[in-house]
Amino acid sequence: QVQLVESGGGLVQAGGSLRLSCAVSGSIFSINVMGWYRQAPGKQRELVAAFISDGRTNYADSVKGRFTISRDTAKNTLYLQMNSLKPEDTAVYYCHMVTTPRDYWGQGTQVTVSS
Repeated sequence: QVQLVESGGGLVQAGGSLRLSCAVSGSIFSINVMGWYRQAPGKQRELVAAFISDGRTNYADSVKGRFTISRDTAKNTLYLQMNSLKPEDTAVYYCHMVTTPRDYWGQGTQVTVSS
């Protein structure tokens, strides 16, 4: 059974940094896309950053230059380094993986940025 488990969220002041981790377990034959989404209260879930199928990265305009997505294939872990955090980055952050034949979501980790 495939599981995605996020960690690293918390409360941080504006301008601070956090690193999120997503540990993947289970048998996976083909990963097409893997990335991070977030959902703020009252808003739709939105893409933050992702590795797409040809190895390139894709970032939301609002986080470009501040967030960096990375992965450690040996540890089956995806990361999101978040710097220069802003109050508008406050949200639940979800790890997402698209495989063949289905996609998976983690349970989410709360990130709260105080002003």
